[in-house]
Amino acid sequence: MTFLNRYIFAFSLATFLISCNDAKQEPITAEENPTDVYINEVQEEYVPDRRVARFDVTGEEYKGKFVLRGETTNPEALSSLKQKLDSARIEYVDSIQVYPAKDLEGKTNALVRISVANIRSNPQHSAELATQATLGTPLKVLKKEGEWYLVQTPDKYLAWVDHGGVTLYSDEELEEWKASEKVIFTEPFGQVNEKASENSGTVSDAVAGNIFKLKGVKNGFFEVEYPDARTGFVKTSEAENYSDWLNNLEASEENLVETSKKLMGLPYLWGGTSAKGVDCSGYTKTVFFMNGMIIPRDASQQVHAGELIDEEKNFEKLQKGDLLFFGTPATDTSKEKVVHVGMWIGDGQFIHSSGRVHVSSMNSEASNFDEFNYNRYLRTKRYLDQEDPKLVRLKESELFTASPSQG
Repeated sequence: MTFLNRYIFAFSLATFLISCNDAKQEPITAEENPTDVYINEVQEEYVPDRRVARFDVTGEEYKGKFVLRGETTNPEALSSLKQKLDSARIEYVDSIQVYPAKDLEGKTNALVRISVANIRSNPQHSAELATQATLGTPLKVLKKEGEWYLVQTPDKYLAWVDHGGVTLYSDEELEEWKASEKVIFTEPFGQVNEKASENSGTVSDAVAGNIFKLKGVKNGFFEVEYPDARTGFVKTSEAENYSDWLNNLEASEENLVETSKKLMGLPYLWGGTSAKGVDCSGYTKTVFFMNGMIIPRDASQQVHAGELIDEEKNFEKLQKGDLLFFGTPATDTSKEKVVHVGMWIGDGQFIHSSGRVHVSSMNSEASNFDEFNYNRYLRTKRYLDQEDPKLVRLKESELFTASPSQG
């Protein structure tokens, strides 16, 4: 076959294949795509946990260059990828969306405006419940899809909330809200009344940790304002001025135990982090929040914070408020898997959400001995009095309050 004939044959074959397949070309393999190596390196370095950051990027070859497509919540990760590609002399076109999305038009913050907002793994009501956020919680808004917003909670969790649960704020509007005087609801459950009277109508329910703007005090009620400008009245016996609550707050062993028992009997709810239902880590998260600390969301994240106290079932070393972690230890062929957490309350006992919030014992002779969790115990970590960037103290945070220069 002459060169010309070979060329005509190859051209005809290519034309035939294209005409028989309207779909895109099969992507080139990892061995053929040099961008994959660098994308994976960046993901491992900057975004090891997709629950708190995203770097969903691909490189597609087009006319001798690679088109980078996808999205990221981390501009530093994108910058690192570009540097790596430049150093490798790989030509590319950047088509990556960095969040927050521009079409939000500056409304890149939100405040939860209902007692508990359900935040889901995907933008649909049938999706898995990933976590919750209580009224007055500031969220970072990253993008909008239909009537849903991709948001990041104060514990860095990324998931979707529907528009009915939040009010969008600009940076300036949020700072103005932070500078205002506020009230925090401290009882597990309650309600907001239309007037300063127990016999008046109901504006909404309220749960522990709800935060409102304070407008005044009348007849034993706080007059409060919601993030969406609704108003109502909360009993002064069920709430506190936020600044006073924060200043008087002491995250002690006894206070943690007292808070944990106020939530006794709450039903287990996968993804729950409120008095309306809690999963195991949502329960410990709620207990610590009501004692002035924001801790990581999941048990597998919480286990990496604080000080290691025990790994040998030496429970005499534990103090009240310590967190016990359970799961499957690492082997030569598998990684450790942390699947459950509870809080030590003394006397050989821990409190946890499993079916419901209840107390179990590590003492084999006790009537509430929890043999199942005893056998899968991994370790205990301590959060109290620990300096750890994963543990945020509200007294040192500007989450709900303005910075001194703005306050």
